Amino acid sequence: MQVIKIGGNELGELSFREGLATAVSQLALPVILVHGGGKAIADMQEKLGLQPVKVDGVRVTDAASLDVAQMVLSGQANKYIVAALLAAGVQAVGLSGVDGGLLRCAPKQHPTVDLGYVGEIMQVNTALLHTLLAANITPVISPISLGLADGQIYNVNADEAASAIARAMQADLLTFVSNVPGVLGQKGQLIDSLTEPQTNDLIAEGIIHGGMIPKVQAALQVISQGIPQVRIVNLAGLGAGGGTIFTKSF
Repeated sequence: MQVIKIGGNELGELSFREGLATAVSQLALPVILVHGGGKAIADMQEKLGLQPVKVDGVRVTDAASLDVAQMVLSGQANKYIVAALLAAGVQAVGLSGVDGGLLRCAPKQHPTVDLGYVGEIMQVNTALLHTLLAANITPVISPISLGLADGQIYNVNADEAASAIARAMQADLLTFVSNVPGVLGQKGQLIDSLTEPQTNDLIAEGIIHGGMIPKVQAALQVISQGIPQVRIVNLAGLGAGGGTIFTKSF
């Protein structure tokens, strides 16, 4: 079983959603999809006169911003993906982390700033996911989640939600669908597999640089949490088995 995390930037494009659905329909392993929607959230905030605020890459979420995040993630983005999957013949159900208590969280702490209604996943209702997968239904999950102790709804980073789900479900593979095909070598060739030490060497040598560094560091963090394989790939490589696969060691 694999968990696939989809960034939110391309979800507004019908061609991307159709390509995603086609790729998922061709995968052999059962799939759980987790999606973001950061750009659409920021766009909606702007339309409503709300100022997006981020601290260390984390979106500060007040009550009004939480309403926007719920609308965009659990409403618009989630249903866009489900509709595309159904059109491609994939039986899919859209859920937020609130539904069935799927994702339970605690308030995320920051050393200097109150992040507001931002959560950190504490529990995953794996029974619900196993039930859907056993019925050949693909779960499509918005990372809006439910407080473990207070019943409050929280916004959760989609990468963190996907990682938590992958750990709880003991996934064989966690795939991050990005706008890059994977890690490129010195001559621009795709590197199909990397261990943790090899990745750190490439960062030190400057071959992995710029915006790719946080992507691979996120992959290494997931590997350190016990998930055996993490992949960074673009949409074109998703169905073709492309991308770069990270492992702790060979």
